[in-house]
Amino acid sequence: MGKVAAQIKVMPQSPDVDLDDLEERLADALPEGAEINGFGRDDVAFGLVALLPTVIVADGAGGTEPVEEAFASVDGVESVEVQETGRL
Repeated sequence: MGKVAAQIKVMPQSPDVDLDDLEERLADALPEGAEINGFGRDDVAFGLVALLPTVIVADGAGGTEPVEEAFASVDGVESVEVQETGRL
C-alpha cells in the first residue's frame, strides 16, 4: 500500500486563535498512521490566517477522512477542507 500527501486547509474560529498552539493541538489529534510533514499559513482576510498542514496518510480505505474528522474536532477549528492530494 502506498502513501498519499494531502494539503489540508484548517480555518481557525477567529483571528484571536493562537496558531502555534493550534498547530500543536492538530498534531496531537492525528489518528494513528498519519503524520504531519510541515505547516504553511495563508492570510485569508481581516487578520484571519488559515493553517495549511501537509499530512501523509496510507493510501487505503478512508483516505484523509479520519484526519479531517480529527482536525474538525479540535477546539478552535472552524472548518477543514482538503486542498490538494497526491501520491508519494
